[in-house]
This record gives sequence, structure tokens and C-alpha cells, in this order.
Amino acid sequence: MFSLFTAVRGDVSQPLFIGDNSNVQGGVVIHALEIFSHGKPVEKNMEEVGGIKYAVHIGNRVSLAHQVQIHGPPSVGDDTFVGMKTLVSRARVGKKCVVEPGCIVMGVTVPGGRYIPAGTTLNEKAKADTFPAITDAYPLKDLNAGVVYVNMNLAVEYKKAGL
Repeated sequence: MFSLFTAVRGDVSQPLFIGDNSNVQGGVVIHALEIFSHGKPVEKNMEEVGGIKYAVHIGNRVSLAHQVQIHGPPSVGDDTFVGMKTLVSRARVGKKCVVEPGCIVMGVTVPGGRYIPAGTTLNEKAKADTFPAITDAYPLKDLNAGVVYVNMNLAVEYKKAGL
């Protein structure tokens, strides 16, 4: 489901992938870098997921909250929540992660099942591996499931209303 005032730009490269039941909220920008130059692939601007190369890959049941920027070549794993005003650039965020609001995630791989505290700047590989695992004690552990549920039900109701 896409909100108003989002921009998904495939003008300089494709393919872009946004998985099933994902929601892209107001003010989100998704933009890739060119994947070909002078007829040759620019490998550093592609993200391989499941044996396929993408300019941008957003998994299934991902929530991109208001004013998130996803800039190539990124991947965001299934069941992940990316909080408001966060930048993900040239990074991989694993499955079942929570990136709290106001983060900058650049040039790193975040392992699955982790959370990144609000306002964090993460641009060092060694630091990416140190973020805490999501446990039952983490208060936002079910946040993404709730956001996906609400947005999927909104889509059903919009369809019923003919919108």
C-alpha cells in the first residue's frame, strides 16, 4: 500500500522490487542508482537477493514509515520496520529488524532480528554486528506486525469503498 506524496523512482535503473503486503507511507522516497554505464553493469549499484540482482529490494511485509529515504542499492528484509525520517543507503537491513526513527544506515549489513535505537548513525561494519537482538522484552517487537495489519485492512476497506 502506498500513501500520498511518495516517490518510487526507477528513472535511472531497474528492477525495483517492493514485496507483498509492504506499506510505503507518506513522504517516502525510494531511489536507485544507475546499474549500467556505457552498456556495462555497475555491480556496486546492485543488490543480489535470491540470485536476482536489483537496483532496490524491499521485502514482504515491510513498513517504511513517513519520510523514510531508501537510496540505492539497498535491501530491506521481510517483516522489517523502518522508522520515520530514516535514511537507508547502500545498506542491507536483515529480516525482522526494527530501525527506530531518525537513523542513518549507510554502507553496512544489519543482521536479521536486530533493532537500531532511534537517532543512531550506523556506517561501520563492526558496529552493525553489535546491535541488540529483538527479544520479548523489547517494547517494539510487534510494531511491524501491527502496522502491516492496519495497512492491509485499510487497503481492504478502500477497495470496498471503490477508492
